[in-house]
Order: sequence, then structure tokens, then C-alpha cells
Amino acid sequence: MKIGLLQLNPVWENVEENKEKLSILIEKNNTSELDLLVLPEMSLTGFTMNSSVFAEELDGASTLFFINLARHFKINIIAGLIERDGDRIFNSAVHFDRQGIIAARYRKIHRFSFAKENQYYSPAEIPVLTKIDNHTFGISICYDLRFPELYRSYGKHKVSGLINIANWPIQRIDHWNHLLKARAIENLCFMIGVNRCGNDPFNPYNGRSAVYDPTGKEIIICNEDENLFTVEIDLNLTVLTREKFNFLDDIKLI
Repeated sequence: MKIGLLQLNPVWENVEENKEKLSILIEKNNTSELDLLVLPEMSLTGFTMNSSVFAEELDGASTLFFINLARHFKINIIAGLIERDGDRIFNSAVHFDRQGIIAARYRKIHRFSFAKENQYYSPAEIPVLTKIDNHTFGISICYDLRFPELYRSYGKHKVSGLINIANWPIQRIDHWNHLLKARAIENLCFMIGVNRCGNDPFNPYNGRSAVYDPTGKEIIICNEDENLFTVEIDLNLTVLTREKFNFLDDIKLI
């Protein structure tokens, strides 16, 4: 599977400029052979607490933008959206398949209370699996990475890989890479993490998007540039690793 890690420096709270920026970045890179393109958390705004201003229903303009991108380039896309559902607002990650159909929607379970995310976004409770070209992935967002229980539930479903989209600041970037590696090792599967770069009004970010294999081996760690980084992984390695190490069969969930 060929994966594109789109490490974006989003224009703060400017949806239209970010749509244009994304379109240019994707257009200038060769995406024709990509199977999956992964974007950071809150792809079109940055990590804003102005949720009521930017929230859209799942059939809104931002969703339509990603539907058209997925259809045009014929690739799976996982993007971060601020989703409105009635009187609730969620920090969501949405999987658009090659036809632009919404294949899955994950709503962030662990809200980052340190930044008061819990005051501006509604709680969610449901892990979400999605199929990408007949391989199963578990979806998560940023702060979720600190809570292994979510990933253990994905591991028990024997997912081929895990995906985390983030706005993870430079002050704690070592935690980001260590936690990504740990989640891969614990669940004997690929771990894909895509982080933003640049600055918002509150934090600097240095990217370090990464992919780890089922043994925790580093496949790629990106630099701090805004760019589309590509990596190819062999998902059969997840199967082979689990055949060699039966650790998941020995789990006792307490």
C-alpha cells in the first residue's frame, strides 16, 4: 500500500485558503499511485476552539471538498473536520474512499482538556474501524494516542494498521514519536501518524509525521517541512508478525 502523509501548515481558521493550499499541494505531487492520503487533525482550520463558528453538518461544503478530491484523484483520503450533529459538535476524522463516498467517520473520544477542548467539543465513545482496499484500520485523533485502551480494542479486532491524525506541538513531540512506536509494538500492526507543521497563535509544530511497522521499526519520520511525503508498506507484514508472535492471543483485559 502506498501512503501519502500530507504534513500541512494550515492557515489559521481560514477554510477557503486551506482548501486552495491543499489542492495545490496535492496537484503538484504525484498522487496517481497513492492508495491512501492522510491529513492532519482539523485539516481546514487548525486546532481551533471556535468550534461553533466552523462546525458543519457532514453534508456541508468542507465534506463536499474532500469528496471531490477523493473522486478526482481516485484515492482514499482521511481528513479532519469539525462536525456538527444537531446541537453537538465533534472533532472528527472522516474516511472518503476512491469514489468519494464516506466510508467511515470517527469522532474523537479523548478531548484535550489541557486546551479546554472538552468545553467546545462533544464527547464520543465509539472506536471506528474502516476498510481501505480490503485491509482494516482503526482511526484515532491526536490526544487519543496517550490512551492505549482505545488501541487495544483495535488490536483485539486484528486490524492491519492504526491511523492517528494530529496537531501535536513541538513541546511534546518526543512523546508523539514514542507513543506512535509503542502503539505499533503493543498491537503488532502498522502505526501511521500525521501531524501538522508551522505555527498557530498558541503553539509551534514541527511535523514529525511517521510510520512504524508491526515490530516498532521506523519506516519513515518526516522533517518539519510542509510537504506530501510518500511511503510504501507491505500489510502482509502484520499477518506474518502476528503468526510469529502470538501476543494478542494472550491479552487479559482487566
